[in-house]
Amino acid sequence: MPEDHKQIPSVWARPPKERQQPLLTRESIVAEAVRLLDEEGADNLSMRRLGSRLGAGATSLYRHVANKDELLELALDAVYGELPLPDTGEWRSTVTEVSRALRATILRHPWLAAELAEAGLAYLGPNVLRQSEFMLGVMEDAGFPPGEADQAVTTVMAYVVGVSSSEAAWLSHGRAQRAERAGVDRAAVAGGRAGGP
Repeated sequence: MPEDHKQIPSVWARPPKERQQPLLTRESIVAEAVRLLDEEGADNLSMRRLGSRLGAGATSLYRHVANKDELLELALDAVYGELPLPDTGEWRSTVTEVSRALRATILRHPWLAAELAEAGLAYLGPNVLRQSEFMLGVMEDAGFPPGEADQAVTTVMAYVVGVSSSEAAWLSHGRAQRAERAGVDRAAVAGGRAGGP
């Protein structure tokens, strides 16, 4: 049969082609951004680097997220979604539990402290609002007038973020030094093999 008249099988007889790239969603982009931030820090976050990790071009990400600042805002709010809303029945123990959970979250995500310090409450996503409203409710239920409840929550959260920021920075510095030493050790071992006796 001539090349021009080659029979094309029916569309129903051909298996569908699999997507070369995974389906991108805002949630998948934010989840990978949080992993990148945890592993490499905010200084190493870029749309190009994130796109590479997702197997997509940076331009594909811009369909879901306008820019790096918006991505950080979404990542911060996603991490705030990890925080519990405990109901201990007693305001002091609830505030203590939330404070410990916030500290643990900052230590798990060391970049979070710097973003919170830089942005303050500029990031008012749904999870940040949920946490703030919960804490205000706890204080108001304990009998604090609204203004004092707000001041108490702000003071406690500022203290926890401040102390945890220093701790997270210290841990990050230690990790960076260990990684640097490991790189030097690997280079020394490789150099020893190459130029050794």
